[in-house]
Amino acid sequence: MTAMRLYRLAELLLPGLFVGFIAGLVAGGLAGFVGQPIGWALVTGLALGIPLALLGAGYTMLLVQNKVRLGGFAPAALYWLIAYPAARLLHEVTTSAVIGGTPRLPEDVFGFLAYQGIVSAGFSIGFLWMHERVAPRYWQRISEHNPAAAKVYVRYAEHARIIFEAKERRKAMRGQVRAARRGGRPAGTPSPTADRPPARPGKNVAKPEGRKATSTTR
Repeated sequence: MTAMRLYRLAELLLPGLFVGFIAGLVAGGLAGFVGQPIGWALVTGLALGIPLALLGAGYTMLLVQNKVRLGGFAPAALYWLIAYPAARLLHEVTTSAVIGGTPRLPEDVFGFLAYQGIVSAGFSIGFLWMHERVAPRYWQRISEHNPAAAKVYVRYAEHARIIFEAKERRKAMRGQVRAARRGGRPAGTPSPTADRPPARPGKNVAKPEGRKATSTTR
């Protein structure tokens, strides 16, 4: 693999690197917010941000190679169900080694991993939301000199077009239903008086004046 191909591949993976690293820095910022020293917060951010950045790049690689569905939550959730607990476990070991001087595992490793697997669902939602907003625009920007970025951006554009058209069809159908309901009946239902037979004359309807009443007197 030439240096140019490596460079173009690294360009493609930057969105996942960026989003994962930002997530780690947010964790470090939260650590500083709860009162830990600045050094501890920095170690926390880097110890979690670097693994998440690399794993985020791995997710982007699967996306670029068309191994996962565009915009799909299920593939992202399945990926981070495995990747996020691994990153958190590495984070715990690294933090204990840097701050405490001795690397150590959590006391209940299986319970720790199970809990992180639950948390990974929320993390995958945030990661996917941010990735879907950063990656397509970035790939469009570099598509002029990166053919691989151009291909994946075309896929995203086609996917966005299909989603938009489906959304517009649903909106039109809802508009028709609301218009029909404002008319007093559900959509597709004929008027209740459309097939009703004409009313018969009642007792109080005036009789025609063609014949006069005959006298009964003799």
